[in-house]
Amino acid sequence: MNEPGPLGRIARLAYRNRGRTLLLWLAALMLAAGLSAAFGGDFAADYSAPGSDSKAAQELLQERFPAQSGEVVEVVVRADGGVEAARADVGALLAELATVPHVASVGDPFTTPGGISPDGGTLVAQLRLDVTNANDMPHAQSERLLEIADAAERPGLDVALGGQAIAVAEQGEIGSEGIGLLAAAVILLLTFGSVVAAGLPILTAVAGLAVSSSLTGLALLAVDAPDWSTALATMMGIGIGIDYVLLMVTRFREWRAAGLDPEAATVATLDTAGRAVMVAGSTVVVSMLGLFAMGLSFMRGAAVVTILGVFVVMAASVTLFPALLGYLGRHVDRLRLPLGRRREAEVAVGGHIEPSRGWLAWSRLVQRHRVVAALAGVAILLALAAPFLGVRYGFPDAGNSREETSTRQAYDLQAEGFGPGANGPLVLAAELSRPGDTAALDGLRAAVAATPGVAMVTPPQLNPVGDTAVLTVVPATGPQDERTEDLVHRLRDETIPAATQDSGAVVRVGGVTAASIDSTENIARRLPLLIAGVVALSMVLLLASFRSVAVAAKAAAMNLLSVAAAYGVVAYVLEGGWAGRLIGIDTETPLPSFVPVLMFAVLFGLSMDYEVFLVSRMREAWNRTRDNSRAITEGLAGTGRVVTAAAAIMIAVFAAFVPSPDVVLKVIGVGMAAAIFVDATVVRMLLVPSVMHLLGRANWWMPRWLGRILPELHVEGQPERHLPTPPDPEHSVELAGAVAR
Repeated sequence: MNEPGPLGRIARLAYRNRGRTLLLWLAALMLAAGLSAAFGGDFAADYSAPGSDSKAAQELLQERFPAQSGEVVEVVVRADGGVEAARADVGALLAELATVPHVASVGDPFTTPGGISPDGGTLVAQLRLDVTNANDMPHAQSERLLEIADAAERPGLDVALGGQAIAVAEQGEIGSEGIGLLAAAVILLLTFGSVVAAGLPILTAVAGLAVSSSLTGLALLAVDAPDWSTALATMMGIGIGIDYVLLMVTRFREWRAAGLDPEAATVATLDTAGRAVMVAGSTVVVSMLGLFAMGLSFMRGAAVVTILGVFVVMAASVTLFPALLGYLGRHVDRLRLPLGRRREAEVAVGGHIEPSRGWLAWSRLVQRHRVVAALAGVAILLALAAPFLGVRYGFPDAGNSREETSTRQAYDLQAEGFGPGANGPLVLAAELSRPGDTAALDGLRAAVAATPGVAMVTPPQLNPVGDTAVLTVVPATGPQDERTEDLVHRLRDETIPAATQDSGAVVRVGGVTAASIDSTENIARRLPLLIAGVVALSMVLLLASFRSVAVAAKAAAMNLLSVAAAYGVVAYVLEGGWAGRLIGIDTETPLPSFVPVLMFAVLFGLSMDYEVFLVSRMREAWNRTRDNSRAITEGLAGTGRVVTAAAAIMIAVFAAFVPSPDVVLKVIGVGMAAAIFVDATVVRMLLVPSVMHLLGRANWWMPRWLGRILPELHVEGQPERHLPTPPDPEHSVELAGAVAR
């Protein structure tokens, strides 16, 4: 037996020192947890677009008008007999709300301009919080506000609370890791039929997850990351951790069936399947690094937290997993479940396992009908992607929340009493050239009020110094209406420049609605950079891994198709039809622009995982036989079961997002689960093999000059050097015949 590669040597070291390896992982967990508890940072996220008008307005208010920069909770009250008749009840309600911690001030709706609706039946009072980010408001205090509002209701008096801080408190848990793990356990048991074999991937993934989640607090010292980034990293860690070890457990069992002892089988597994795991993990990291091209701090933070989780999982796969095999390798098929008669593996020439007859039959069917299969695969993906052509970008607001939530009720009450624009007011932050220049402000207010699409403009409020003023503009249309976006651009491009040209005042258009518009436009400009960068880097990695131009180009094209199909599924669900109602989306909902970006980075990397799993086995067969058709057939048949199980696990993990009451998280869960399903079925099982059959030997071609430049990773490893003894010629003929059959 020849000396193994670096991963094989690491596996041998971990196997022989399994006790020390487990203790090192335990020590790493305790150290990470201790350091994070002592020095860990806090979550923070800035969703505004850098350099935008809304960002400048936000910074100006924070600097010169801090009283206007805190988060706001809107108290909406509707009284059947008119709000004036309920003045005492409203006063008592506001007084009690003012006692809740983090409530800095309470506005008086009876004296505030625009506080009472034209019909006198509805009022809005603003609670100004002392936090500038809704995520910084403790859930317990938000829930206390909701309890007070509920207690104040009576027949004829409706009370609801709106605002981002309330929405965060009502959105619930992002996802259930327990559901994902339970589903993964069931799938692994059905795949292996053995409790020990099924438990190895879960043990490895959970251990890696425990360490990476503990390290997140330390990562927050260097980057600002949103609180949902931990859920994304957790789901990714569970999914890919189980998938990677699933692949290696499958290969370990093959090597054991080939006659290797547990240690040799462990070394061989890491020297073959372990290479594929490293390349697959690297593609995920490359994809997540693409988020840095977006120039958005919250995306950089989410990328760092997720990449950290991927690195820890990769480390666990090549160190902790071999150590666990040191204890459980001899018993990998113990504790078998009564799942019926299972086919015993047959060892073929070269030490690989003869695939199941079902997968062989499928792969040969694709080979015979490769043209039809290729056309059908492309047609399915394009059909799924078609709804994305009509997608409407924007940020879902309280109007898209569930009807039973307080934020949705407040939204509906405001729209009914004040008009749809009341739910998406614009904030004008005016920096005056001369303190107290009320003439400039009066002219500005008059010009804005006369602009088509403006329902109301409040009188300006000056800061104590008098050099900054705030005006609130209520559009005539809702925050998700295209006409509101047109109004924002009209104010910036026409109305405000004309109204301020003589006064020297600098006026910025901000607020949540304007910030959403700016963020969408900013992401749309940068998205091509993300796509181009991730695709280019992934192609270089695949070129070095498989020494094939066709494989790299095909993988990039098909991954783009599968991502487009996922986008189409998301767009269809957001239409609010029967598909949307299945997951709790009842009304037409816009797609937040950052969701496609995040989905692309995650899904492109995960799609490459299955590509690596599949093509590495094909290349292994190609190197052994130099027969393209046989290599494709054996690769597809040999990985079909693994890819199917891995995809089922990943789908279950991402589907844990769907029950969340937050519409954005539902969309992420649906999109990612749909993409994995499409990629593992239509793309990997149909489109990839059919196209490779059409390309023939060109699959494995690369120019010599390019081959000299790129390193050779040998992702498929060299299985033949791990065979214990050369196979008996007569036995080889017999087994080769079994494979042919």
